[in-house]
Amino acid sequence: MSKFEYVKLADAIALDISNGTLRPGDRLPPQRNFAYDRGIAVSTASRVYTELLRRGLVVGEVGRGTFISGAIRREVEALSEPRDARIDFEVNYPLLPQQWAMIAKSLAGLERVDALESALRVSTSTGTKSARNAAAAYLARKDFAPQAEQIVFTANGKQSLAAALAALVPTGGRCGVEALTYPYVKSIAARLGVTLVPIPIDEFGARPDAIQKAHREAHLSALYLQPIIQNPLGVTMNATRRVDIMRVAEKLDLTIIEDAVYGFLADDTPLAALGPDRCIVIDSLSKKVAPGLALGILVAPPRLRESVMSAVRTGGWIASGHALASGQRLMADGTVAELTRLKRIDAARRQQTAARLLAGYQLAADPRSYHLWLTLPAHWRSQTFVAAAARRGIALTPSSTFAIAHGHAPNAVRLALAPPSFEQLDSGLRTLVSLLGTKEEDFDSTE
Repeated sequence: MSKFEYVKLADAIALDISNGTLRPGDRLPPQRNFAYDRGIAVSTASRVYTELLRRGLVVGEVGRGTFISGAIRREVEALSEPRDARIDFEVNYPLLPQQWAMIAKSLAGLERVDALESALRVSTSTGTKSARNAAAAYLARKDFAPQAEQIVFTANGKQSLAAALAALVPTGGRCGVEALTYPYVKSIAARLGVTLVPIPIDEFGARPDAIQKAHREAHLSALYLQPIIQNPLGVTMNATRRVDIMRVAEKLDLTIIEDAVYGFLADDTPLAALGPDRCIVIDSLSKKVAPGLALGILVAPPRLRESVMSAVRTGGWIASGHALASGQRLMADGTVAELTRLKRIDAARRQQTAARLLAGYQLAADPRSYHLWLTLPAHWRSQTFVAAAARRGIALTPSSTFAIAHGHAPNAVRLALAPPSFEQLDSGLRTLVSLLGTKEEDFDSTE
């Protein structure tokens, strides 16, 4: 059999899934039966099933078999909302027991008539002068001091990303992104008619040579990068890589959308410090404070501010006056800064726990971050492992959720360490270790 015949067989099954002959939840025959029915070798049948797993069309359940997932019907993968999982390693919002009293103290008085009269008026993309001043002061750090006039607000970080993409990339245009990246950029780009071009990454982040190659082949309009505590890999660019990235951006005349949402966990210098006219910085209060207070913030270069403001207005992404008033108070009185300090301590403790319990497995993580990337042993596949964990009450995110190029997801999962209590963190990680340690002869990932 030609080495491409197994791909043709996989294509035939994919067609049956697409036209409804095979439906989500249907069970495929064991590989030996599949091979016998088609007169092929068992090894070839195994390659067919592996190809279907790689495409995300099937899920192998330990001890039960291989089932149709139905993923082919979704052009853009639907991302999860918080579930009722016993232990959630999926949706990554850090919340501390003591933070509610701190937030309540900061927002005390906001219910007064005079405060509400101001907060509940019609707001604009630039909010109020006081809110801009508070945001600029809070975001300032070593070598980076945004001006209040650069600040634009949205209702959340996702809308900030959408506004930046809309301002920089025309419909039908292309944006370079890390090959594994923040999942929502895929759905946002699809709705804006923007094509995402995956940029290979290494231990220091996006590769400058790969950016140049992608631009030669696809003519990029912009770049979307996470230089500090990248999601999902936890990579932080070193000083040399930052300089190289900015040189390439200057050479190719590319503007960078710099996602700084996880930057509050580190003191590293943002890319915008090296090229303030070359970067739009996007940020949010959702992880620093709470998901219910998801004020989005953009720092736009003066030359792009009007375009960004127009994108916010056109998209209907203007933050409410109440969110602006709340965010202003929390940033101005030091509450966000204190929550940042406490969450840095919390994240480091969680990473230490994970490193101890997952010792011996291949991990990628910044010790300051709230997430880690776990490469699975060869006998596990990402989707299968996620399904097996779910049956044990544990929610995880498979690598395919983060992959820009379909079918190019590594055999790994991301663990969000923020949601569980420390007791759940310990229990959940021990359960995953037990699952990882299942001997290969005890199961077949596709039968």
